[in-house]
Amino acid sequence: MYKIPLSELKEKIIATGKITDTEFDGRIKAKINELSGLISEEGAAHIIANELGISLVPPSDAKLKIKEIYAGMRNVSTVGKVTRLFEMREFSKGESTGKVQSIVLGDETGTLRIVFWNDKVNEIKDVKEDDVLVIKDAYVKENNGNKEIHMGDRASVEINPEGETVESVRKTTSYERKSIKDLEGGEDNTEIMGTVVQVFDPRFFTVCPQCNKRVMEDQCATHGKVEPSFSYVMNAVIDDGSGNIRVVFWKNQTNHLLEKNDEQIVEYKDNAASFEDVKTELLGEQFKLLGRVQKNEMFARLEFHAQIVEKASAEEELAKLEKE
Repeated sequence: MYKIPLSELKEKIIATGKITDTEFDGRIKAKINELSGLISEEGAAHIIANELGISLVPPSDAKLKIKEIYAGMRNVSTVGKVTRLFEMREFSKGESTGKVQSIVLGDETGTLRIVFWNDKVNEIKDVKEDDVLVIKDAYVKENNGNKEIHMGDRASVEINPEGETVESVRKTTSYERKSIKDLEGGEDNTEIMGTVVQVFDPRFFTVCPQCNKRVMEDQCATHGKVEPSFSYVMNAVIDDGSGNIRVVFWKNQTNHLLEKNDEQIVEYKDNAASFEDVKTELLGEQFKLLGRVQKNEMFARLEFHAQIVEKASAEEELAKLEKE
């Protein structure tokens, strides 16, 4: 059974015209009483839909809108625009190793995360933000209360296929604004806003151009000898008046922070002195950062890993205060 919120189940069932709002609420209560309270409201709604001949299962070949996708679904197909592209990460589990990379895909109904594992990561090595993707035969899981699509062995992705367009994206991810002093570590979907008080030079490292895994002495563990390309990571310290925290900006987030492309940033690798002006310009700037909080065990400190980087907007902050 798909994990569909009761409010959406109700909306789908009433939209068929086979039952009114009041009748639906009454039948939910009656069905729960009939089954001696051994069923949830969502379970009762599914039973009522079945009794009314209402199918809540989309056709197997349908391309679903983001809002129509629920945890528990399999063989899901959808079309969306890439709104965020996260760095590929390598991991080890016991004696085996692997890699994982995520993107955020959106359409006019919302956004969600797409997770690519191991060999599937190679299929998106050339993907950029604003590319249109067609996802086929994937499955949907719930992670910390959020639904996300996972690309299994049967899943496939098409990049910018002819005839597929996404005109607009409704951004629905919910982030909770927190003061830096209240961060504990382990928080996801967290928003902070503060002033840049310290900037560190970017660190550069070589990666395989085919799979984005780190390479040593031009050797990729998967593809052998390669002509490596460069990736980078940058750190800064943000202060919001309640405290400060080191923020980690991986490649794409560094591009947003500095408003520069890959080629412009790589120029600083052999000319670190020219980056001093960039550091000076960043000091005192205010940013709204969305991401997750992690504890760096090596240095026994909290770090904020930025996923979305935006210049702070005075108008937006004033509007938020007025609402509060």
